[in-house]
Amino acid sequence: MKRDVKNWEAIGIIFISIMGSFFHFLFELSDYNIIVAPFAAVNESVWEHLKLAFFPLLIYSFIEYLFLKETANNFIIGKAVAGYLIPLVIIIIFYSYTALLGTNLLIFDILSFFIAVVIGQLVSLKIHLSPQYSKRYTIISWMALIILAFIFVLFTFYPPELPIFQDSTNGQFGIVKNHQ
Repeated sequence: MKRDVKNWEAIGIIFISIMGSFFHFLFELSDYNIIVAPFAAVNESVWEHLKLAFFPLLIYSFIEYLFLKETANNFIIGKAVAGYLIPLVIIIIFYSYTALLGTNLLIFDILSFFIAVVIGQLVSLKIHLSPQYSKRYTIISWMALIILAFIFVLFTFYPPELPIFQDSTNGQFGIVKNHQ
């Protein structure tokens, strides 16, 4: 049992990383299809890059759940914690290193994404292998995931005019305006 859960979480690191990388380009590859916008990066803001981890995590969690629902304890709780932790780690790393260097570097952005995914999956694993928590935490976790997904979608179309939502390449907010 423990080995199965570990294997699934390790595969999740690879899946989330590959899908997140693909989701970075998906909006442009879809010819700026508005249906793709909620799930893919629509600009080069920090906020949009957070979606690149969250939605692949969600997709993988649905797949993983089919195989681990009887094996892993606290499955939804672990995924909710990872769903919030991964973006938080990305934000902390990004703003820490840019404050020190005075600029962002693509290699550090990519590394922060991978580091955050690994940390999220490891914490999720720890929660899965913990004794069963109360069912109310599962309900709270479901609500937390739904709220975060809703916020990602909402702020794709209606981003607040704050630096985290601003496209670093053109200063715009929200869906890129420079396509046909």
